[in-house]
Amino acid sequence: MAALKHYRATTVLRAENYERAKKFYTGVLELDQEEPGFVAAALSPGPLEKAVAQAPPTEGKFYAGHDTEISIYERPGIPAPTNTVLAFEVPFDDFDDTLEELRSKGVVFEDYDIPDIGLKTVNGVAVMEGSKAAWFKDTEGNIIGIGSAEAGFDRRGRALPLLQ
Repeated sequence: MAALKHYRATTVLRAENYERAKKFYTGVLELDQEEPGFVAAALSPGPLEKAVAQAPPTEGKFYAGHDTEISIYERPGIPAPTNTVLAFEVPFDDFDDTLEELRSKGVVFEDYDIPDIGLKTVNGVAVMEGSKAAWFKDTEGNIIGIGSAEAGFDRRGRALPLLQ
């Protein structure tokens, strides 16, 4: 099967400082985390494996709902992308509470005014017919979105056809 639509997708993010990113993703966003290499290093007695086990990790995997996997690797000197690199979908009724909780942890939501596409945020939130969206930057400058759609609307705020 050549089409990818049947397979799970993940994202890979770069970090200027992995330890700082790890604290953000586990502490602020409360994602579960796994660092590769430690299990293999602990099972292998060679000097290289022992050195790897003692060195601080520079990459790891983080997990959110529905088996979502986010890989983060440290690569100093590479600039952060200027587009959204990761987005979370939250239930419409939880959107405002989610933003309030993140704000209480120091997250600052971005304000945008892009008339070409009809996007304007107020207090960090864009309200479109049937949906809301907000964006913030992680500690590494990566742009993360949060989106939500009311029942009867798709993720882009378009009304869904009524079922007969």
